[in-house]
Amino acid sequence: MADHKAENAVREASSALAALEVRWNAAKEYLKIDQSRERHAALSAEAEDPNLWNDQDHAREVTTELGRLNNDLASFDALRAALDDGEVLADFSRDALSSGEDLAILDELTSTVTKLEQAISALETQSLFSGPYDQNDAIVELHAGAGGTDAQDWTEMLMRMYSRWAERRGFGVEYDEVSEGQEAGLLSATFIIKGRFAYGWLSAERGVHRLVRISPFDSQARRQTSFASFEITPLLNDGADEVEIDEKDLRVDTYRASGAGGQHINKTDSAVRITHMPTGIVVSCQNERSQHQNRDRAMQILEAKLAEKARSERQAEMDALSGNRGENAWGSQIRSYVQAPYQLVKDHRTDFETGNVESVLDGDLDGFMEAELRRQRARS
Repeated sequence: MADHKAENAVREASSALAALEVRWNAAKEYLKIDQSRERHAALSAEAEDPNLWNDQDHAREVTTELGRLNNDLASFDALRAALDDGEVLADFSRDALSSGEDLAILDELTSTVTKLEQAISALETQSLFSGPYDQNDAIVELHAGAGGTDAQDWTEMLMRMYSRWAERRGFGVEYDEVSEGQEAGLLSATFIIKGRFAYGWLSAERGVHRLVRISPFDSQARRQTSFASFEITPLLNDGADEVEIDEKDLRVDTYRASGAGGQHINKTDSAVRITHMPTGIVVSCQNERSQHQNRDRAMQILEAKLAEKARSERQAEMDALSGNRGENAWGSQIRSYVQAPYQLVKDHRTDFETGNVESVLDGDLDGFMEAELRRQRARS
């Protein structure tokens, strides 16, 4: 009986390894690994040029891209080696089974197959990030919508949720502007999530998010529905190359920063708000150490927003970058987070859902993001 069970386990592991081999080969094609190797060789040669750093901006671009290709190709090749090791384990398991030897190696084979399946799945997810800005850092804006104080509290909860998500992925978070609510929570927040594919992942979150719960601000403990919107723009290192900003088109206001921001907050009028009058785009930054630094960061965000606007005007297919901003209230939500009368988070675009609301609010968002990215890929 035990031998029969072991035979089935070896057979299933071998079948799984064969399927993983097929998926690995498919990934080699759609991730354009051969082209990446050619690009890596060209960049490596360029990096050895002693005159490379004569143009520091170009040199940084070369070394950054080369570093990413190094990581990608090393990971891909390591996966190939792991697949080969899995095949060897399968052969050893079959030999042990036929000779009646100790089958302890079978546990190692099963564990290896599980790890390989996870690694291949992560590789397949990477294929979803094929947009020109998917690898960039992301500028995130949250705005309280309908729901009064509860909506403002919900906005602060969302800021925490995305911050925790970033921490889970090892991404950095920089807070640029936080406007506190009248009684609690936040009216709005702007922050940058820094990490490879930050924009690619978070682009799936664009839209209105709805919370249903027993309001902690209602003395009668009634159920309250509140809304907050999530907007996103890719942060561009070369935004100034895509747009030209005339200083006379800007209105620059300074004010005293408020909220969490360190020892410099509330001591000087260091916060900066810039209005681009031709477009009406307004950006603010308050959490840098000086007015000059806040102005530089605000200008960087403004450049990114203007570049995005210019791209969407030039190319209809770039509309996905800006999205359709619906009303921040009933009927426009992309996702609902229900804490009463039952526990459920459901995405209305993909029908992906979970009953573990607390885990989602603690940053467990990958399943929702990946489902939406796959839906977008299927439609394109």
